[in-house]
Amino acid sequence: QVQLVETGGGLVQAGGSLRLSCTSSGRSFSNYAVGWFRQAPGKEREFVGGVSREGSTTYYTNSVRGRFTFSRDNAKNTVYLQMNSLKPEDAAVYYCAAGNKPKQIRDYALSDYDYWGQGTQVTVSS
Repeated sequence: QVQLVETGGGLVQAGGSLRLSCTSSGRSFSNYAVGWFRQAPGKEREFVGGVSREGSTTYYTNSVRGRFTFSRDNAKNTVYLQMNSLKPEDAAVYYCAAGNKPKQIRDYALSDYDYWGQGTQVTVSS
C-alpha cells in the first residue's frame, strides 16, 4: 500500500515561488512514476506533468514548461514540484499520484494511477 501526502502549498504573490512535496509512506516508492495534477474551482482536473521512477525522465504540460521542475529523492520517498514565476492562473489544489504501468508518464491515463494524495492548496495573488 502506498499513501501519498502533499505538502508545501500556501499563498504567494505572482512571480513568486513554492516547492511542493509528495511523500510516500509505503515501501518501494521507486517503483512508481509520479504525476502531478491541479484543479481550480469549477474546472476539470488538469495534468501538470510528472517524473519517471528513477527521476531521469520528466514531462511538463505547455503551460508550466520552463517554470516548473519535477525532481525526486527515492531515498526520502519524496517527489518535488518546484514552481517558479507563479501566475494567478496557477492557483489550484495540487495533487500527486503514483502509478507503475509500463509506459511513459506522459502517456498515463487517469486510470493508470493507483494512488492519490489528498491535495495541497496553492493560492497566487496578483
